[in-house]
Amino acid sequence: MYEDTIAQMQIGAPAARNAKLAALLDAVNADMQLKAWWYAQQVNAERLQMSDHSWIHVQKVMNIALRLLRLLSRRGVEPVVCTHGFTAKDAEVVVAAASLLHDTGMSIHRTDHETYSLFLAARKLDSLLESVYEEPARSIIASETLHAIIGHRRRGDPLTLEAGIVRVADALDMEQGRSRVPFESNRPNIHSLSAAAIDDVRIDEGDDRAIRIEIEMNNSAGIFQVDELLATKLRGSGLEEHVEVTARIDAEHEKRLVPIFRI
Repeated sequence: MYEDTIAQMQIGAPAARNAKLAALLDAVNADMQLKAWWYAQQVNAERLQMSDHSWIHVQKVMNIALRLLRLLSRRGVEPVVCTHGFTAKDAEVVVAAASLLHDTGMSIHRTDHETYSLFLAARKLDSLLESVYEEPARSIIASETLHAIIGHRRRGDPLTLEAGIVRVADALDMEQGRSRVPFESNRPNIHSLSAAAIDDVRIDEGDDRAIRIEIEMNNSAGIFQVDELLATKLRGSGLEEHVEVTARIDAEHEKRLVPIFRI
């Protein structure tokens, strides 16, 4: 039952060069309450016939967010935490913590879950960051993390690069595995159909822009994921000028209404 599911949860990300991020991940993996929230948020997702919102989703979002941040750093794009005197490594802590906590409010309800995530995260961050930062640094990092959490909602108006990264990373977890729950229930909807149409998402360093995102689709239904979900999250994120997105349809069995789609 739930004990077996929670026992399997183990979060990982490339953190060898960032001791602060590694310490955060150690604290996360030792936190049974947080893992219980991940379990409960997935239970509510299944009740609503939604795609995966489990610990697997938040881990994917975290790794995508770290990838985006590191690509931006290579091009000299400075995280907002640097204005406080922190570094890009501290920004990694912010985007990782926000990614791991951004959907915890779904353990309560899907409606307004971003707001519920805030009051759960507000008290959880103090313990997760206890071994990483002393005060007042801990509260500043926690505040930036909370902003990134609320900024991932549809009209979140992110004010920092870190918040914009989490917002876009959430939308980029769109490969077909995301549709497992609703598709297996034989009640597919546009969300599950469009997610099933996404074969692969590649995030690389761009030529003209810092980040190039290439999306491989097997069906035109994937346009919904790209245009309605990803493009909506990208607009207003602050990342627009740094990201180029190309979606391609490679399927011989369907009429190629839109062979290449660009944002």
